[in-house]
Amino acid sequence: MARGMQVPEIRPVRPEELEDCARVWHASLNDYLMRLNQPEWPFDPTGITALYRHTQSTDPDRFLVAVRSEPTDEDPAAERIVAFVSACVRGSHWFLSMLFVLPEEQASGIGRLLLERVLPPQGSGMTLATATDSAQPISNALYSRYGMIPRMPLLNLSGTLRRPETLPGLPAGISATSFEDVVAGAADGTGHRDLAELVNTLDRATLGVEHPQDHAWLRMSGRRGFVYRGADGAVLGYGYGSELGRIGPIAVHDPALMAPILGHLLATFRPRGAFAVWTPGAAGACVRLLLDAGLRLEPFPILMCWDEPVTDFTRYLPISPGLL
Repeated sequence: MARGMQVPEIRPVRPEELEDCARVWHASLNDYLMRLNQPEWPFDPTGITALYRHTQSTDPDRFLVAVRSEPTDEDPAAERIVAFVSACVRGSHWFLSMLFVLPEEQASGIGRLLLERVLPPQGSGMTLATATDSAQPISNALYSRYGMIPRMPLLNLSGTLRRPETLPGLPAGISATSFEDVVAGAADGTGHRDLAELVNTLDRATLGVEHPQDHAWLRMSGRRGFVYRGADGAVLGYGYGSELGRIGPIAVHDPALMAPILGHLLATFRPRGAFAVWTPGAAGACVRLLLDAGLRLEPFPILMCWDEPVTDFTRYLPISPGLL
């Protein structure tokens, strides 16, 4: 902690404080964007607080806030959130979802203090990973000291399909079936469990761990999933899209199918606004497809960081930088 600064109280976040965390995120984000002569982002907490509610519900002990006491005559117990952290554990995979500190509190040691509170104990055997903005070298250096070294860009491509005719179709013999139809078509009453095992098998092979709680959240949030099968009925992959333009995750056994499945999802959904796709640099065919179709590459890519290679990003396109 910087000299002269009182150590804040660190405690689990309360559900009613999640929008306050979004304000810390927004203030921190705009602070470094404006220093880079980038336009200020408007504050819209809808999407980010939905993510916070999910990670707080699955990992409540890993969603912590740093608060300072700011009593007033009306409320002697008033507090202000100055920083927060959220991390998720999925199997043997520990992922840092968010760590943000108010600009006036940065370089005080609060970020390191929060990070160390949620890291797994040394010798746990867990893989550590995060996604961090390439425009934040101080944060990147902090994560690297714990082994989470930047190793791959995660590119944000957004926009409308100005050239939809460039989208590839699914290869001959490969079919797409919605998750709903997979469940409805199960004759023995175990359709949902069958679907879950199909998805879990692909996640183990690509992401490295299962994460059924995140799939449940995706479906509850309006994303629709598809299972992709070969002519022999073998499951080759799955993919999600939504009418909000969000695409992902996608998981495939054969990396050659990443771009065709991405093309199918883009052709299936008609968002009211723009598409937004977070694409690993390792999935180069997907990046080319999106650019050819007319989406644009947003500035300042995210950096995927990890201490051990677990996820095969040639075969897995993540949900977002905050949740693999």
